[in-house]
Amino acid sequence: MDNTPRPRAGRREWIALGVLMLPLLLVSMDISVLYFAIPYVSQDLAPSATQQLWILDVYGFVLAGLLITMGALGDRIGRRTLVLAGALVFGAASAAAAYAHSAEMLIAVRALLGLGGAALMPSTLALIRNLFHEPDQRAKAVTLWTTVMTAGISLGPVVSGLLLEHYWWGSVFVVNLPAMALLLLLVPFLVPESTVRHREPFDAAGALLSLGAVLLVVLGVKEWARHGYESGPALAVVGGLLLGAVFVRRQRRVAHPVIDLDLIRRRAFGGPVVANLLAMFATVGMAVFFTQYLQSVLGHSPLNAALWSLVPAAGVAVTAPAAAALARRLDRAYVMGGGFLVSACGFLWLTQVRADSALWFGLAAASLYAGGLVAAMTLANELALGAAPPERAGSAAAVLESGQELGGALGMAVLGSVGAAVYGRGMADALPAGVPADAVDAARETLGGATALASVLPADAAGPLLRAAREAFTHGMNVAAAGAALTMVAAAAFAASRLRGTRPAHTPPAADLAGRP
Repeated sequence: MDNTPRPRAGRREWIALGVLMLPLLLVSMDISVLYFAIPYVSQDLAPSATQQLWILDVYGFVLAGLLITMGALGDRIGRRTLVLAGALVFGAASAAAAYAHSAEMLIAVRALLGLGGAALMPSTLALIRNLFHEPDQRAKAVTLWTTVMTAGISLGPVVSGLLLEHYWWGSVFVVNLPAMALLLLLVPFLVPESTVRHREPFDAAGALLSLGAVLLVVLGVKEWARHGYESGPALAVVGGLLLGAVFVRRQRRVAHPVIDLDLIRRRAFGGPVVANLLAMFATVGMAVFFTQYLQSVLGHSPLNAALWSLVPAAGVAVTAPAAAALARRLDRAYVMGGGFLVSACGFLWLTQVRADSALWFGLAAASLYAGGLVAAMTLANELALGAAPPERAGSAAAVLESGQELGGALGMAVLGSVGAAVYGRGMADALPAGVPADAVDAARETLGGATALASVLPADAAGPLLRAAREAFTHGMNVAAAGAALTMVAAAAFAASRLRGTRPAHTPPAADLAGRP
C-alpha cells in the first residue's frame, strides 16, 4: 500500500475549484431553466407542439449523448483545454439562444448548449484529480461538486422565475455569459493542465457508436415516460442497446478505446456507477411528482413552489459533509448504504403524505430522502474518481455522469408510469357525465388535464372533480415513493455487499484513519 504523503492544496486550488463550480452550476441549471420561460417562448416564437418538446429536451439529449466522447477527448487534449473550449461554446450558444428569432434556431442553439455542457461537466470533475491529491481534501471537493450539481437542477426554475418577473425570456440564457467570461479569464491562471495522451489516436467510430447508443436509449425511455409504451420508443431503446453492444465489442478490440472496460469491471469504479444510477433513478423519478404536488395539489404558484423545493437542500447541507467525515473512520460501503437507507426512510415518509397534508410534512420527507441520496452519491463519486487512473479521469467521470443521466431517464419513465397508472385508476369513476371524450381522456391521464376540465365546469361539478384528481395524484405519488424506497433498500444492500472494503486510491483503510484527530 502506498502511504506516501500527498501534497495538500492551498488557497489557489480552492479558488480554482470555486471557479470550476460556476459552469457546473449553470450546466445543471440549464436542464430546468426553461420550465417557466417556455410560455413566453411560445408567445414570441410560436413553435409547434413538437418543436416545443425539442426546445425543452434537445439540450439534455445532446448532453447525455456526448458525455463519454468529451470525457475521452479531454484525456487526450487536456481537460483544462476542453473546459475552455466548452465555456466558449456554451457562452456563444447562450448569447445566440437569448436572441433566437425562430423555433428552429432556438432548437439548434440548445443543441450547441448541450455540446458545451458535455465538454464542461466531466472535465470539472476530472480536474479535481489535478487540484487535490490529498484524499481528505479531495473528498471535500467531490462533496462540493456533487452538491452543486444536484442544487443546480433545483435552482433552474427559481432563477428563471425571478428573471422573468423583470426581463424577457432570453434573460435566462444571458445570465450564463458573465460566468463563462470569468471562467475563460481565470482558468488559465488557476487550473493546471492535466496530463495528456497526444500519441493515442482517438477512436472516432467508437465515439459515434456511444453517441448513438446513449441518444437512442435516453430518447426512447423519455418518450416512454411521456406517452406510455409505443412501438417507436421501444424500437429506439432496442436500437440503442444494439449499438451499445457493438460499442462494447469494439472497445474490447481496439488498442486505444474510448472507455476502459477493465476499469468498469473494478468494484471500486463499476460499483459506484451502479449506485449513482440507482440514486438518480429515485431522485429524478420523484422530482416530477413533488413539484406537481406543490403546485397543483397544494396550490402554490410556480415560483413559490420552486422556492419551497429548495428547502430539501438543508438536508443535503447536513448529511453530505457528515457522510464524508464518517467515511474516513468507517468502511464507506456501510456509510453509503446508510445514506441509501436514510433516503428510503424519506420515501416511506412520502407515502404518508396526503392531498390535505401540511406543507412542512412533505418538505420534511423530501429533505430526508434528498439528504440521504446526496450523501451516498458523494461517496460514490469520490470512490469512482479515486479508482480511475489520473490519465483516464475524464473518461471515467463521463461514464459516471452518463450512468446518472440514464438513471434519471429510467426513473422518470418507470416511476412516472407507475404514478400515472395509479392516477388513471383513481379517476375512472370521478368524471361527470356529458363531458367531451377528449376532455375525459385528458383528465384521466394527467392532473393538469383534470384541472383544465374543472375550469370550464360548473362549481358544483368542478369541486368534486378537483378533489378526486388531487387525491388520485397524491396516491400515485405515494405508490411511486414506495417503489423508490424499495429501490433504495436494494441500493443499500448492493453498496454494503459489493463495495465493502473498497476505497479511493492512496487512501489508507478506515482502521488506520480512526486514530487521526
